[in-house]
Amino acid sequence: MNKLFLSIVFLLIGSYINAQEVEIKNDKVLLDGNPILKYEKINILQHSFYSLESDDEILLFKWHDNETSEYSDDDYIILNFLLEKTKVETTSVEHVIAGIGMNSKKNMQKLVKWLLKEKVLDAKGKHKS
Repeated sequence: MNKLFLSIVFLLIGSYINAQEVEIKNDKVLLDGNPILKYEKINILQHSFYSLESDDEILLFKWHDNETSEYSDDDYIILNFLLEKTKVETTSVEHVIAGIGMNSKKNMQKLVKWLLKEKVLDAKGKHKS
């Protein structure tokens, strides 16, 4: 029983230490308190992320409801990596839904966490090719 308890404690401590805190505050994306991107909410369905250094728009996020607002099974997201001229469409919307409702700031924080975890973005907010 003690070994199981200690294993769980070490697992929780390890995941806490490795967890990166992503926050959107004052139109900036912060990673562990350090700004890595600029952020603009265009509307509830579109959000843009910009480079800190050059102000270039690097990522445009769009939520597409397939013009069936009452039916969500056909919804998908579009990620446009503008500098690389790459467009990704996915129905895996769970990567950007941060709870009940459309809290866009929390959803975008979850999106950035996912992109960091999958190594699409690095810790400086740059797209990794």
